[in-house]
Amino acid sequence: MTYDLVFDADDTLWENNIYFERAFEQFVEFLDHSTLNATEVRAVLDGIELANNKIHGYGAANFTRNLQQCYRHLVEREIRREDIGRIMALAGQIIEQPLELIEGVDETLAELSTRHRLTLFTKGHPEEQRMKIERSGLAGRFHHTAIVKEKDAAAYRKLAEDLGMEPERTWMIGNSPKSDVNPALEAGLNAVFIPHAHTWTLERQAVPAPSSRMLVLERFADLVQHF
Repeated sequence: MTYDLVFDADDTLWENNIYFERAFEQFVEFLDHSTLNATEVRAVLDGIELANNKIHGYGAANFTRNLQQCYRHLVEREIRREDIGRIMALAGQIIEQPLELIEGVDETLAELSTRHRLTLFTKGHPEEQRMKIERSGLAGRFHHTAIVKEKDAAAYRKLAEDLGMEPERTWMIGNSPKSDVNPALEAGLNAVFIPHAHTWTLERQAVPAPSSRMLVLERFADLVQHF
């Protein structure tokens, strides 16, 4: 049977959040707060990101904007111009990181593309996401690529309608419960959850138990055993 297989990008096809985590660690060290530990600083940043992502979206530049706001809110010393420059440089470090495919991705997509229609469905800053797709060398594996501001149930319904996908024969594959698994299921599609140890905290949610519409796999390469 031929399926429509829809793939997330960041932390499903290639590493992404580990670079943001490293930048956050550097931020905490630079902030050097007298009473707040990294977990408590993270809670403040999470609140800022929850509010700002609805306005500005995602990506390295927006992450740096959020870090600046967090710094201004928590800093215990006079803010200097060079301090803000130091924080802004963190975005450059993220963007400049080499793109690292997750193990098994290239060969698995190559095999799946011989018998199914593959779609890449990602959210984030369009130029930043297009750059990562180009650097990945995977663009040719996909029948269609879509970059959206938010991946919610409405976005999945629109994708399925635009591409003529039959919901019962369409599977969303990703690492994020919030953006990949749960909204796809809500939209009437099927889902494959491939957990990633470093999934962004704001993308974590409970997921339904495995069922005929929901698979949980340990490795990306395990997809070929099911499709």
